[in-house]
Amino acid sequence: MAAGARGAEPLPRLRRPLRRGAEPRDPPPPQPPFGAGGTAEESTAVEKKRKPLTRLNVHSAFWILASIAVTYYFDFFKTVKETIQADSWWFASGSCLFAACLSIAFYCILYLEWYCGIEDYDAQYPALIPVTTATFIAAAICFNIALWPVWSFMTPLLLFIQFMGVVMLVSLLG
Repeated sequence: MAAGARGAEPLPRLRRPLRRGAEPRDPPPPQPPFGAGGTAEESTAVEKKRKPLTRLNVHSAFWILASIAVTYYFDFFKTVKETIQADSWWFASGSCLFAACLSIAFYCILYLEWYCGIEDYDAQYPALIPVTTATFIAAAICFNIALWPVWSFMTPLLLFIQFMGVVMLVSLLG
């Protein structure tokens, strides 16, 4: 029993700061009442206090600005134009695979989700997401091979920065 009394001794010491009335540093945000005990005015007041998340944050701005810098300093569009004019088989293959990837994505978003109203299309059509992912990875490999003679080891980094910039730009739109 003596060991049990010693083991219980630290617990009251841990609770002493709470008993003295010490308040937490950040009080929790007010919660709407649980159940039917609150009024509609109380719940709308709590909802008004919540700030909506801004679409443009530091992370998004960084990737968009990095993409703009890559486009400007590495003459991205000029290089892509010259690669197309050189009849690059790898670039043509990457473009076709990327078009297929976008077609599947638009099919999922526009047709299945918006037109048919199927929100959980990956449960009904489980092959769509893996096929889209594999198609995108194959397109990225083809683009890397096509542009490797121009930028060498920098090619994967530059294409990744461009990809992230486009993704963040699209996320601002919707």
